[in-house]
Amino acid sequence: MEQFVVSARKYRPQTFKDVVGQQAITNTLLNAIENNHLASALLFTGPRGVGKTTCARILARKINQPGYDDPNEDFAFNVFELDAASNNSVDDIRNLIDQVRIPPQTGQYKVYIIDEVHMLSSAAFNAFLKTLEEPPKHAIFILATTEKHKIIPTILSRCQIFDFKRITVKDAKEHLAEVAASQGVQFEDDALHIIAQKADGAMRDALSIFDRVVSFCGTNLTRQAVTENLNVLDYETYINMTDLLLDNKIPEVLLAYNEILSKGFDGHHFIAGLASHFRDLLVAKNIATHSLMEMGEAAQALYQQQSQKTNQEFLLKGIDLTNDCDLKYKTSQNQRLLVELTLMQIASITFDGEKKKLIS
Repeated sequence: MEQFVVSARKYRPQTFKDVVGQQAITNTLLNAIENNHLASALLFTGPRGVGKTTCARILARKINQPGYDDPNEDFAFNVFELDAASNNSVDDIRNLIDQVRIPPQTGQYKVYIIDEVHMLSSAAFNAFLKTLEEPPKHAIFILATTEKHKIIPTILSRCQIFDFKRITVKDAKEHLAEVAASQGVQFEDDALHIIAQKADGAMRDALSIFDRVVSFCGTNLTRQAVTENLNVLDYETYINMTDLLLDNKIPEVLLAYNEILSKGFDGHHFIAGLASHFRDLLVAKNIATHSLMEMGEAAQALYQQQSQKTNQEFLLKGIDLTNDCDLKYKTSQNQRLLVELTLMQIASITFDGEKKKLIS
C-alpha cells in the first residue's frame, strides 16, 4: 500500500510562481535576487499557513542556483532551519553564531531560517543582535513569525520586513479547484467555497480540511456532504430562518432554532452567523457591492433573490440586534433565552398591528 502524503506537503510550492496569494512579496523577492539587492536579514511575518516558511525555502534554493546546471538540486546542506519555540536559549543562538562563520561547501549562500522567532528569550535576542547586523557575506537570515509585536525593536530595525497577508477565499478556492482536478475529484463550486471560508485565510488549513472531506465524501464533493462533515451552518439554514423572520412566524422561528441547537451547534456561533447573513443580504442589494460577497454563484443567486424581499431598515435593525446579542452572549446567565428574545425582536421589526409592506 502506497503511503498517503497530505496535500499540504504534496502540493507545497516549489517556485515563487506556485505561491498562492502573495504576488507582491514573491515579485519583490525575485527582483531583489535579480538586481542583487537582497538584504542579509529578512523578517517574514503574517498569519499561520500563508507561505512564510515555504517562501523562505524557495528563496534559499533560488539564491544558490546561479552557476548550477541541475534544476533539481535543493541545496539542502546550505539551508538550516531552527525552531525558536524549542531552541530559545542563549546557548542555542551561540551555537548558531559559531556555525555561521563556516562558509558553504557547495553553492554561494548559507541560509538560516528561524521559525517562530518571537519565542526567543530577551537574552537570546541580544546575543543575536551583532551577528544579525553584520553577518558574513555568505550568510542570510530569514526570521519567520506570526507575532511581530513580540519582537524587540532592535531586531526589527536590522531586518527587511515582509508582511504576508491572509489568503482570500477566492484565491484559496481556485487553488483547491486545481488540487481537486489533479486528484480526479469532482466538486460543487459551493463545496470548495465552504472549505475556503472555514480555513479562515490559511492555505495549509484549507488543504488539511480538503483531505478530511475527500476521505469522507470520496471523489465527489457536494455542498451538503461538506457542511455535514465540517459541522457548519450553511447559508440555506440562514435563508430559511430569514424567511420565517420576514413572515413574522415566531413559533416556527423558535422551533427552527431548537432544531439547530439539537444538532449540536452553539447559539453564539449561530447568532454571529445570522449577523453575517444580514450583512451579505445588505451587500447583495447593490450591484456595486456584489464583489464583497465571498460565496459561490448558486449562493449569490439565492442571496440576491432574498435581498429583494427585505428593505434596508429591516437589515440594519437586524444587524444591530444580532450584534448586541453577540456582545451580551458570554455574560448572559440564560444564553438560550437571550438568542430567542433577539429572534423574536427581529421577527417583530416588520410587525406593527398588521404587517408593514416591505419596500425593496
